[in-house]
Amino acid sequence: MNRLFGKIVFITGATKGIGRSCAFSYAEKGATLILTARNSELLDALKEELVRKYGIKVYSIVMDVRNSLSVETAVSSLPDSLKNIDILINNAGLALGMDKVYLATPTDIDTVVDTNVKGMLYVTSAVVPLMLKKNSGHIINLGSVAGDAAYAGGAIYCATKAATKAFSDGLRIDLVDTNIKVTNIKPGLVETNFSNTRFKGDAKKAKNTYKGIDALTPADVADVIVYTTTLPENVQLTEIALTPNKQADGRTVHRD
Repeated sequence: MNRLFGKIVFITGATKGIGRSCAFSYAEKGATLILTARNSELLDALKEELVRKYGIKVYSIVMDVRNSLSVETAVSSLPDSLKNIDILINNAGLALGMDKVYLATPTDIDTVVDTNVKGMLYVTSAVVPLMLKKNSGHIINLGSVAGDAAYAGGAIYCATKAATKAFSDGLRIDLVDTNIKVTNIKPGLVETNFSNTRFKGDAKKAKNTYKGIDALTPADVADVIVYTTTLPENVQLTEIALTPNKQADGRTVHRD
């Protein structure tokens, strides 16, 4: 039984990494997709590829999750037929640098916090009222094992992922009298463009992040997310941590 056929799935940060893999995984299951990102060219290319390959309905929105007005406008402008959102995947996120926290620039601090925390809050606050109208839905927040324990050079990013956990838990409490589920997905090392962004284009530093370990792929994480959203209505997975073999937690990694 395909529980996802015809479901409406809203994905932020959809053009790269885990978001992109989620788009393909849900498209393969016959879901209708609402994809958002800041880069219109990448968004258009992704939409075209998904429609061509799977023949599904894809609605794309150029949106900056850091801007509350951008989010409100994007969600309110959805066609009525797409406002019955079944699954929200708050995937947009990033890290910048691995300096000691007091050396980070205000601009980098704002970018990370505004994207990872405020962006998640803005999108969730815009989508939850739509889910409440039909008293059903599933919110997936992309956290990280970094939210469980800080590591050197990651104080700001780790703080945002700790916030993701706290927000997910609080939102679940707020929605406990409804049929809306909330799940915090916490990956360990996933080989994506994440490290390239963190090191601001330094490909050598980015590659060293995954040296000596068979890191998770975006598709691995997408598979877990899809599984989480296909369980029976009475089953809610509140939190899932996943790491590659030879990574114990956010700070302990064995490299060959």
